[in-house]
Amino acid sequence: MELFMKSSSLWGLEIYLFCLFIVLSNINGVFASHNIFLDLQSSSAISVKNVHRTGFHFQPPKHWINDPNAPMYYNGVYHLFYQYNPKGSVWGNIVWAHSVSKDLINWIHLEPAIYPSKKFDKYGAWSGSATILPNNKPIILYTGVVDSHDSQVQNYAIPANLSDPFLRKWIKPNNNPLIVPDNSINKTKFRDPTTAWMGQDGLWRIVIGSMRNHRGMALVYRSRDFIKWTKAQHPLHSSPHTGNWECPDFFPVSLKNTNGLDASYRGKKNVKHVLKNSLDVNRFEYYTIGMYDTKKDRYIPDNNSIDGSKGLRLDYGNFYASKSFYDLMKNRRIVWGWTNESDVLPDDEIKKGWAGIQAIPRKVWLDPSGKQLIQWPIEELETLRKQKIIQLNNKKLSKGEMFEVKGISASQADIEVSFSFSSLNKAEQFDPKWADLYAQDVCAIKGSTIQGGLGPFGLATLASKNLEEYTPVFFRVFKAQKNYKVLMCSDARRSTMRQNEAMYKPSFAGYVDVDLVDTKKLSLRSLIDNSVVESFGAGGKTCITSRVYPTLAIHNNAHLFVFNNGSETITIETLNAWSMDVPKMH
Repeated sequence: MELFMKSSSLWGLEIYLFCLFIVLSNINGVFASHNIFLDLQSSSAISVKNVHRTGFHFQPPKHWINDPNAPMYYNGVYHLFYQYNPKGSVWGNIVWAHSVSKDLINWIHLEPAIYPSKKFDKYGAWSGSATILPNNKPIILYTGVVDSHDSQVQNYAIPANLSDPFLRKWIKPNNNPLIVPDNSINKTKFRDPTTAWMGQDGLWRIVIGSMRNHRGMALVYRSRDFIKWTKAQHPLHSSPHTGNWECPDFFPVSLKNTNGLDASYRGKKNVKHVLKNSLDVNRFEYYTIGMYDTKKDRYIPDNNSIDGSKGLRLDYGNFYASKSFYDLMKNRRIVWGWTNESDVLPDDEIKKGWAGIQAIPRKVWLDPSGKQLIQWPIEELETLRKQKIIQLNNKKLSKGEMFEVKGISASQADIEVSFSFSSLNKAEQFDPKWADLYAQDVCAIKGSTIQGGLGPFGLATLASKNLEEYTPVFFRVFKAQKNYKVLMCSDARRSTMRQNEAMYKPSFAGYVDVDLVDTKKLSLRSLIDNSVVESFGAGGKTCITSRVYPTLAIHNNAHLFVFNNGSETITIETLNAWSMDVPKMH
């Protein structure tokens, strides 16, 4: 909030002028051909229920949203485009909505930038990415759907007026589509172009997600002028039995520090690359870390990087279709991810009048081990923290003990806690049969109410006073054959009293790659926001986002507890908590 208030007077003037522009334009019929935008304005009669609506996560005033598209930083302004239904709160009528910000927290919602209107996107304008060309001109590549059979092509759009600081209007030139699938490609599985990067040969490259015979593929296309594109003879990477690859993301990461790198970074030393894919078969995302052979345009994952749903994930919870960008202003890479609803039934979304949010944008960098990514909420989020409540230091929790964190708004809060323990001797044995299970299946077996040795311990978020409802976020340490395994869970099974068999209430979980022998410490940060709990374990090594819909633990009736249900005594070394303010969403 403070950062937004310190923005230049020009920003405030832009807001005023834009509002005036909208009023005058509607009077004079300037938007007469933009029927979708007018439909958006005329849909104000739709009721919006605020019971579970988030306070500080990104979402438009109403209606359905999904994939974040083409995030970019351009001339002092952050842009976020996203898939949006301007006519309702279920999927359909999708356009590219557009919002701008100075700080990634406070936003101005603009008119849609791209909407289906021509033969090359008549049946859909789906996801894509932005690239800043060397002459400082942004360009968007996106997937167009050309017929009722979901045949897909790749199109481009450019700003109508580069002197407009908000880049409100975008043009889709008539020489679209730029890329049409050849006969070797499944034309219904050919989508979501990445940000382009330039090789040392002066050619631009992009990746497009695809599939052949259940083999996920990252197809490479090259161009010298960004208009004429040629498919490479072989994909950048592919993997059997992974299904269609959606929303691919390919970017370099530094081995030296936490700074971000531009997609076209050409350094050969102290750099690795990340390939992220979204799997539409099971709605998981995974990524690998490896080496990019620039001469052969081949990506080779490291030996310890696994392709498929058993691989590393940016988030082990409700998080999909993520898209990253390089933030030139702060020299960092930032990733956005879509967090859909879990109340499942379309009637729920219709009654609420909205569906979907974007997760808090995260800075992402390579762990010093080189084996995984680290993610952490962008520093700007801390401007929404209200007066800090330092709840306690060095408090011990014995088996079965629980205490309430008071003095904050437990339904809308930011909590950081550091746990320690004196011994690993009480860690439970890891059952070898669990090795083939997903972590969330192990969490379903060993939930927060199952007493253990070293854990479970953690937070009971969005809890009712008497714990009829709560979403526990916790750790449990196991002794495996050669090492210790740390399970982190965000378990929604007890999150609501609502009786709805269709509601999705999983025991989301992931393992945390930490060495406990020397440190014997684990940290946890949870962002709690009415119907979302976004958690970061061990400084961002493991991230889990849960969507939950309490009936009792709402607003002022929500509580937050810290608990230990293991026989090993846990010490809370520090616990800091803040109520969170609401950003400006114009």
